[in-house]
Amino acid sequence: MDSNAVMTDTKQYIILRFDAEQYGIDITYIDNIVRLQPITRVPHTQPYFLGVINLRGEIIPVMSLRRKFELEDKENTPASRILIIKTEGNKIGILVDEVREVVTLTEEDTEKLGSDTNDMKAYIMAVGKYNDTLISILNIGGLIADIDNEY
Repeated sequence: MDSNAVMTDTKQYIILRFDAEQYGIDITYIDNIVRLQPITRVPHTQPYFLGVINLRGEIIPVMSLRRKFELEDKENTPASRILIIKTEGNKIGILVDEVREVVTLTEEDTEKLGSDTNDMKAYIMAVGKYNDTLISILNIGGLIADIDNEY
């Protein structure tokens, strides 16, 4: 096989920032990115669930990725956004500190986590390298499965 004919799979990721950490979400999961809006609290839910929003007549549960990752709460800023994630017909909002950019990574740019990191694997499936920085690639399926079991 001619080595020039080998195609490299590429994926686009939307990059989020929490403090100094960067996370990537496969852009195919992103339904919408909305500015912060009033969130209606729902009693008796997990601490990382902030409540629900009404997005054009659709009620969408919203979770805090900071709380989910056991990071300290931080004051929302004008850069705070709610990412609307869609998987298998379900939608959920994820509150993030900041949406940075969309990047394209090849298979060579990403490295899957080893089997000794099972606790992290539920939420982080790989680490990507982009412009001398590391990006933790989120496992949206793992996050959503966890949420579906607890919501």
